[in-house]
Amino acid sequence: MIRNLFGIICIATIVVVFAFFNNRTSVPAESPKAKVEVSGPIFGTQYGITVVGDYPGGSVKLEQDAMEILNRINSEISTFNKNSELYRFNDFQSTDKFPISEDTALMIAESMRIGRLLNGVMDITVGPLVDLWGFGHIKKEEGFVPSDEEIAEAKKIVGLDKIHLEFNYNGSFLRKDHPLMRVDLATIGEGFAADQLAKMLNNRGISNYLVHVAGAMRAKGLNANGIPWKIAIEEPEDTIGKPHALIDIHNLAVSTAGSYRNYFEKNGKRFSHAINPGTGKPIDHDTVSVTVIGDTATFTDALDTGLLVMGADKALVFANENNLAIYCLVKTKDGFKARYSRAFKNYLVPIK
Repeated sequence: MIRNLFGIICIATIVVVFAFFNNRTSVPAESPKAKVEVSGPIFGTQYGITVVGDYPGGSVKLEQDAMEILNRINSEISTFNKNSELYRFNDFQSTDKFPISEDTALMIAESMRIGRLLNGVMDITVGPLVDLWGFGHIKKEEGFVPSDEEIAEAKKIVGLDKIHLEFNYNGSFLRKDHPLMRVDLATIGEGFAADQLAKMLNNRGISNYLVHVAGAMRAKGLNANGIPWKIAIEEPEDTIGKPHALIDIHNLAVSTAGSYRNYFEKNGKRFSHAINPGTGKPIDHDTVSVTVIGDTATFTDALDTGLLVMGADKALVFANENNLAIYCLVKTKDGFKARYSRAFKNYLVPIK
């Protein structure tokens, strides 16, 4: 289970096994190109960057440039750092306008857009319900199941219609209808960070790279062997590193939301950390993960959690209607079954 400094939702289920697949291909006529690689802890999880060829200043400069971006984002939207912008907003028990940075405003605007597109199943204000079920900041005794009355009370301070993003010549502002409302950008922050790292590399003229922040990834160009980057989708409840599928994400972004590592069981029933804001309860269907491919990691990261909450049946209808590339893993009595949208088929490659 991965918990990040943005919040409490574990969404990184694409494991970092791309190096294995990108190195096991047949050796090209030319020797593999040199790489500059950096990785390390951030947001309570891991980030990594692979640049094929040179990076001005080498790995030391690459790490410095990356951490400048990641630390900035952490200072804006961490829900654990008391000095962060988002922590101070959540602690701001007032319905007055609160000034926020451009980064935070962009993430909130995209989260609200995707949340409304998905009819509220992705909701950045869901924190009180996550806490109520013991998956958040407030720890509960193992197996605690809240009453319907407790759920109804928590839902009073949950809802995208209860927060308001405002812009004027003085900057960006966020306002909440109830003083106790909170915002958690865990469902988009890692994707936004991956995009910011990719933007930095693009600005420096880097043509071939792979970036990941937890399970949110961006790829451009070719790997050191001169072929498109390939990413493995993890086999649920199995040894990390064993793939269920392999995908080609040439010049694209990918992220996954999963429910199979953060849960508890009581009386034979599994309660996932993925909470449906509409019911106030954990999802009760058999879809265990949803992977999304798109142009930006901000978009895919904002979308995958909501599609997981919807479940494969509804998510695939939505994806096919909107020409989205998504891949769902569904638990059956015979194991895990893959179901994917029409657009996703183009990205699947054989596992050799």
